[in-house]
Amino acid sequence: MIRKLFWTIAGAVVLGAVVAGAIFLGLFEKSVVGKDVDQALTGDQMKDLAKRGAYVAVAADCYACHTAKGGAPWAGGLPFKTPFGTIYATNISPDKDNGIGNWTRAEFHRAVRDGVGKHGHLYPAMPYASYRKMTAEDVDAVYAYLMTREPMKVANKQNELGFPFGIRQGLTFWNLFNLHSDLSTADQARSPVWNRGRYLADALAHCGECHTPRNLLQGMRQDAYLQGSVIEGANAPDITKGGLTQMGFTPPVLAAFMKSGLSAQGAMTGQMFEVVHFSTQYMTPDDLSALSAYLFDLDDLSKGQAPAASSPISVAPELTASARPTYLALCSGCHGVEGQGIPHVVVPLDTNATLRLTSARNLVRSVVEGIPAQQFPGLERMQPMPGFGHQLDDRQLADLVNWLRESWGNQESRLTPDEVKQLREGK
Repeated sequence: MIRKLFWTIAGAVVLGAVVAGAIFLGLFEKSVVGKDVDQALTGDQMKDLAKRGAYVAVAADCYACHTAKGGAPWAGGLPFKTPFGTIYATNISPDKDNGIGNWTRAEFHRAVRDGVGKHGHLYPAMPYASYRKMTAEDVDAVYAYLMTREPMKVANKQNELGFPFGIRQGLTFWNLFNLHSDLSTADQARSPVWNRGRYLADALAHCGECHTPRNLLQGMRQDAYLQGSVIEGANAPDITKGGLTQMGFTPPVLAAFMKSGLSAQGAMTGQMFEVVHFSTQYMTPDDLSALSAYLFDLDDLSKGQAPAASSPISVAPELTASARPTYLALCSGCHGVEGQGIPHVVVPLDTNATLRLTSARNLVRSVVEGIPAQQFPGLERMQPMPGFGHQLDDRQLADLVNWLRESWGNQESRLTPDEVKQLREGK
């Protein structure tokens, strides 16, 4: 009884300290929302803005996160696994009881750009650290568009977060260290195309939220922006100019890849398939070109050059002797004896970006788990790839992955059976 009382008192003290500290630090929180949004939009303004908002919401990929698999549109419920527990996306339909139907223009702006909603702080699974750079006009447009959607009477799910991460006020600490006051995405020394691409990448499309490694507080590391990260057990690759070049992309190919989800470098899978399905396939050619120009750090796409072909490396005969029979038995029927694939059916391996990544994580995961059948824009589709994890031991899988990466990825690969075991276990 005494021990239980002790821990109850200790917990109360800790909770009080967290809340008191958050309240104190809240005095220093900086809002980027101006007083001009306190005035409600007129009916005509809302109508005009909603047309534009439909496109802005697509570019910002709002639907994919706020619609659960098989759930009602905009009604939330999609789970996000984090190191601190599971967070569920909220209902952002104009339902007055569960959604944002009672939200004012100013309340919506503060949620999107400051991370503080009508009922308290938002969790940064909602990428307000990036949306913070959105223009007020674009936030207005999304607000007007969402208010034209059908209200969905779907209750929000309770987040599953352990103490003290379930205390929303504690996010004052997170915001203090991870929200930046520099909101500019414009550089007068660069072209309008580059600047539009920067706005798309850094604000609307929030590319850095997945492709940037995180610090101890799970904020984006600005010193490694877009240099790749691990998210839900998969590598979100380096999409800087150097990373894209290593994967074999050129600016026009990357723009087309974001439109179709397919290229000689492979097919979009996992979360990026969702991005193509719900967002980038609907973006204008000019915006996709601008995004590509920015990622390749070009002011004019016509100045982009094809990356130099990587030089083949020497593959040890003993590795070939071990891995090639496995490849011929399990893989060649679809991917071809020389990794050429089958056009419109199976992606090639001899030009595949996954084999060129610095980490073997995604390749191991694909071989072990397989890839589901997927339908892409333009009536394209890829047949399912079965998982072979149950057929290969750790040594066989390590040899196969090393051989693939050295034979067609043209890079040395020294993946060990122990590392394969860890990757199988999701580490």
